[in-house]
This record gives sequence, C-alpha cells and structure tokens, in this order.
Amino acid sequence: MSSKRADVLSQWLRDRARAAGAHGFVFGLSGGIDSAVVARLCQMATPNRVLGVILPCYSHAQDEADAQLLAKAFGIPTARVDLSDTFDALTGELQTALKGLPQSVHVVDIKQQMPDANIKPRLRMTSLYFVANSVNYLVAGTGNRSEITLGYYTKYGDGGCDVLPIGALLKSEVYSLAHELGVPASVINKAPSAGLWIGQTDEAEMGFTYEALETYLIDGPSAVPQATADRIDRLQRASEHKKSLPPIAPLSDTV
Repeated sequence: MSSKRADVLSQWLRDRARAAGAHGFVFGLSGGIDSAVVARLCQMATPNRVLGVILPCYSHAQDEADAQLLAKAFGIPTARVDLSDTFDALTGELQTALKGLPQSVHVVDIKQQMPDANIKPRLRMTSLYFVANSVNYLVAGTGNRSEITLGYYTKYGDGGCDVLPIGALLKSEVYSLAHELGVPASVINKAPSAGLWIGQTDEAEMGFTYEALETYLIDGPSAVPQATADRIDRLQRASEHKKSLPPIAPLSDTV
C-alpha cells in the first residue's frame, strides 16, 4: 500500500539516485519508525537495489528484533555489523588520551554519557558510507522535520547522509505515512528513541513531547507553555551550527 505522498517522495529519491549515478540506497535499520518509513520509501524508489544495515552498539535487543521484523515484512536485504567492540576500543583510547592532556587543557564538566553516546551514530555513519561506497548506493538519512528543527541528531553522525526523504515531515506525518506503508504495528507503537543508551527516549531527552513541538511549529510559540517555548527556542539557537556547511572565513583584499 502506498499514498500520493509516498509516491512523490519515492520519485524524488529515484531522481536523486539517477542524478548521482547511484544504483540504489543504503540506510540504517534501527527498528524505529523513521528508519522503517525511509526503508520502505527507498525500496519503492529503487526496487531490489536497497540495503538495510543493522548496527548494534550495546543496543537494546528489541531494537534489532524490530529491525529484522521490518526487513522480513518488506523483503529488504540486510547486513549486520556489531560495533560494540569497536566502540570499546575507540572510547578506551580516547579516555587514555584525555588523561594524558597537559594541565593547561581543561576538559569541560559535561554529562559524560554524551561524548561517548555521540560516538555511536558517528561509527554507524562511517559504516553506512563504507557499505554505500562499496556498492555505489546513496546513504538515506532518517531525520524528520521535528528533529531537524531542534538539531536533535549528532553532527556528522545520523546528521550525515546524502538524502533526507522525510526531512520535511513532522513526526505525526511520519506516523501517518507509516500506517499507509504497512509498517508493522510493533515498530509504530514503540517509544521514539535515538538508541544512544539503554532506556533513552526522545521526549525524555528533549524535555517536551513531539505533540508540543508540533503545536509550536504549526501555531507558534504562544500556543505552548512559556517554559516549553523557551526551551524549544534555546535548542534551535544552540543547534544552528548543525544545519549548514561549516562557515568559511572571508579573505579580504588586504590580506
């Protein structure tokens, strides 16, 4: 089953692949709804030329089970790369390097799980690009408009991709499209999570619900509690650096 919106998005993907001279699409299969919708859209765009990559990294077992369920439901071929040992090796080396820094270099006091957690999506994206380059496919990202607005993704991690097929869709629109595309109910009904650590959920980390965010985006800041509007504003400002190419310092004629 598909919809007009799905047909438009899959045609857009098909056009992007053709323009790039790519044969198809690679995407991470996380077991979540965004990943599921992107997988099906890519499959519609380039049938028999898609590959879902399952990339556990100390992930919840249910996420991989849901990813496998989706792959089976849609007949999507998969590859599996367990990044847990790679994560351990890299973070161990990095922690050793930090301990050896000169005293003049101050390591900021931030929530330590974030630097470690951000390595996971960066390892995953490195893996996706290796696979994509090996088979001449494009990497399809899974970010939606709600997440992109907040910068709720890891720079050069899940934010690094070739195309964003659902980047203009609010989270509620992703849910609607998932139902139209026949995404399994267990995937649709699970709590959205970036899978950065066990028990992590999007809404708990953001500090408000997707529904509140969509109300803000559609009806304006005055439509949500002031504290929520202030937090959304703050997150948008803090993440502006993620949403464009790195700035290039201007070179004046006098230099």
